[in-house]
Amino acid sequence: MSTSTPPSSHFSRRLRAARELRELSQGKLADRAKLQASAVSHFETGARKPSFDNLRRLADALEVTTDYLLGRASDPVGLAGTERIHRNLGRLTGSDRRTAEDMIEMLAMRASRRKVKR
Repeated sequence: MSTSTPPSSHFSRRLRAARELRELSQGKLADRAKLQASAVSHFETGARKPSFDNLRRLADALEVTTDYLLGRASDPVGLAGTERIHRNLGRLTGSDRRTAEDMIEMLAMRASRRKVKR
């Protein structure tokens, strides 16, 4: 993305692409994001721009980053969800944090092994 291109110009295209990637109708996405289906339609056509809260709801419902929706990242999956993990990990202390870190590492290793087997 060039620095002169505003993120909102990418939003409608990226929203639709992410919705289609997840194989969701506008109505189903609206349900997941707790929005009106007409709002999703307006966002996709560019008729309206979402509030910050609605942008976050849409990103969470689609399991993509807000940066992807705004055109600041090219990978729709990227690090979606890591903000929640990081935020919650930061609230843990001592042995609970070590346990969570160990579990995340174990899950990552398991995912890597599955990719190798395919």
